[in-house]
Amino acid sequence: MNSANPLLGSLVFALGGLAGAVFALPFRKIKGVAYESYWLFYALSGLLAFPLVLSAVTCPATFKVICGADSRTLAQCALFGALWGLGGLTWGLMIRYLGIGLGLAIGCGICSATGTLIPPIVTGHAADLVKDTGACIVLAGVVGSLAGIALVGLAGKFKEGELSEEEKKASVAEFDFKKGVLVACFSGVASAGMNFGLQSGGAMEKAALEAGTPAAWCGMPVLVVVLWGGLVVNVAWCLLQNAKNGTFGDYAKLSPAGVARWTVPLASLAGVIWACQFACQKAGEPQMGDMKYIGFAVVMGSSIFFSTILGVFLGEWKGTGGRTRTCLALGVLVLLASFCAISYGSK
Repeated sequence: MNSANPLLGSLVFALGGLAGAVFALPFRKIKGVAYESYWLFYALSGLLAFPLVLSAVTCPATFKVICGADSRTLAQCALFGALWGLGGLTWGLMIRYLGIGLGLAIGCGICSATGTLIPPIVTGHAADLVKDTGACIVLAGVVGSLAGIALVGLAGKFKEGELSEEEKKASVAEFDFKKGVLVACFSGVASAGMNFGLQSGGAMEKAALEAGTPAAWCGMPVLVVVLWGGLVVNVAWCLLQNAKNGTFGDYAKLSPAGVARWTVPLASLAGVIWACQFACQKAGEPQMGDMKYIGFAVVMGSSIFFSTILGVFLGEWKGTGGRTRTCLALGVLVLLASFCAISYGSK
């Protein structure tokens, strides 16, 4: 196994956060089909095809590792993945109501805190959070990221009060702060199931390592199983919504000559980009030593940072006043400082 390199691990996590911030951009170009119809292709690509191919390439023993795992490990990974799936279904709705910048900021912040702090507590390792100076700095960084989230959320509340309905709709067509925050709270808590699942597959990671897989890639079989749980929930929801809304006809529009012919490649691209964030998390964990549990916080925190910056460039904060922009800028700076603190503390 390679010696730990926390700085490299943190940079890999940040790269995953960037993927999480931009994954939804291809959705903006999809026209003519219902949400549930293009989400199906996102799920098939990001939750099934891409992770399986990535794992098979980087860990040739993938199927041997999965088939050799005990049923409890497989069930835990898949069930936590299904919990994430329930949260993930509303992730897109959160973006629709709040926009990419504000939506991902609030959702990722809740998800980060829940997914990072709960696993050590429920497994009886809460003391690890404050076991030494480095751990305390990391914990302070996590708390700081929550403060950054609060500031970004406050800026969103200010924004709601400043803009007219027409201005809100110009940047985010279905902007609704109250509805969006409720969706974000549910989505954030349930989506933390992703990290619970990724941390439940230690036996599979060990088996992959023993089979000769490089340390950076031994977590890929775990990712595959976790996403299987999410896949079942997402596909079932899409098909049920197709039946409920009478949108099965959307799939007839996807032929090369159809009006929505770009739906499949665009939605599939979004799925691949999305999956990269957690592939980066598992790839960066071996570099963190005993502090690997912070990977989820860094991925989510950097995703918040990048999504907020992206929201600014997309014009989601256009027309807001000085108070709102100051609050937003302060939130971004706090998030950046928190990322630096987490990286320093882990080192």
